[in-house]
Amino acid sequence: MAFEATKREWGELYAFFRLLADGYVYAGTPEVKKNEAQRLPVAMIQREEHDGTRRYIIESEENIHICGEKIDKLVAREDFSAVAELILSAVKASRENDVMSPDGVEEFLDEVAIFDLEAKTDDRTDFYVAFYSADAPLTGFCVRSRLSSMFPLLDGGRTANLKFEQTGIKFATPTVNKINAFGEEDDVAGRMLMIERLGGVLKYSDVADKVFRSNLSMIDLHFPRMLGEMLRIMHLDGITRVSELTEVMKQVNPLKIKEELITKHHYYEYKMKQFLLALALGMRPAKLFTGVDSAVSGFLLVDGSGEILCYQKADRQTFADFLFNNSRFEKGSTEKDKYGYLERENGVYYFKLNAKIGLVKR
Repeated sequence: MAFEATKREWGELYAFFRLLADGYVYAGTPEVKKNEAQRLPVAMIQREEHDGTRRYIIESEENIHICGEKIDKLVAREDFSAVAELILSAVKASRENDVMSPDGVEEFLDEVAIFDLEAKTDDRTDFYVAFYSADAPLTGFCVRSRLSSMFPLLDGGRTANLKFEQTGIKFATPTVNKINAFGEEDDVAGRMLMIERLGGVLKYSDVADKVFRSNLSMIDLHFPRMLGEMLRIMHLDGITRVSELTEVMKQVNPLKIKEELITKHHYYEYKMKQFLLALALGMRPAKLFTGVDSAVSGFLLVDGSGEILCYQKADRQTFADFLFNNSRFEKGSTEKDKYGYLERENGVYYFKLNAKIGLVKR
């Protein structure tokens, strides 16, 4: 009996099977290529199922030893390889997000007792990998696949809104209503430009949520202002890539810092990379961030051809450069995330912009 699953679910399963079949993974470069000099031997993968923890140990060239509370068996590695290829072909061939299980896959999942396509974890990892030896310390990974939609690094939501005070001129209520009624629902830039045309000025004010404000301040006390300016430019100029927006920050210099800090110390790039790493390793808008990394220690990126690349905090600089070169600001729903309109608060009008960042697809 065939079943459907999303490309994201298949992507996680594909990466898991591919690592077991190959027994290694290449470290990725910031340019999303494999680093031929860094081939990491995979010795064991630990994954959560609804009925407990499973360990998949690569015991030999031929077999994987699966151990768990209710399972202890050997399965041929070539079976994992064959099923990984079936999944990859099905995902690549489908134009829909929901993909039917290829022939033979369901029987294999039954054989290896996999019932949850996405691992059931509380710590946001997809699975843990032991490199070199099955007894080595475990590294927690999230799978990100370019063959599907990817979870954002920063998931937007109402808690990720930044507030801009509307100054310059006092608008009458009918004018405010006219501005808020302008354009399509997602035409945030149109309403911003209309405010400007009517003599209004949007001046960065604050982060809407106090936990997110504190989290951003952990990167730098002035980081919220920098992020706000990036969001403003993103909407008005249509620049979305993090690296390109950071370049604009160097020209605009919203924090009014010394030229030497910008050009010699690469201040704006450094702060943005710190922020992206914090997001990748566990910072979330509404959860108190203390600078302590979560259980997630890296990403396994499935590229468009099915090649898997490994990025981990053990190689912090490469991971940071990868995130910086391959992430972009995205636009969430204005209705759901409650931004993009003039709103009155204690007699003052504010205009909110929403911070959402994801990895680029290519």
